[in-house]
Amino acid sequence: MFRELDQVVLMRDLPEFGLAAGDLGTVVHVYPGGRAYEVEFAALGGETVAVVTLPADAVRSISPREIAHVRAVV
Repeated sequence: MFRELDQVVLMRDLPEFGLAAGDLGTVVHVYPGGRAYEVEFAALGGETVAVVTLPADAVRSISPREIAHVRAVV
């Protein structure tokens, strides 16, 4: 279960929001029991790209052996 302000990795593409699997987001709200999360995805300049409510199985923890990758938002 994640807590508010935890960084998470998106597990699937969400083209309707301009998001792709692997994008990093920040949990801004935890729904009861951790069944869903409100996650903010932001560009590196700080602009919010999307705030999306996601089920728990749509995000995962960051692994210490991963490296960030940059892409332009469509």
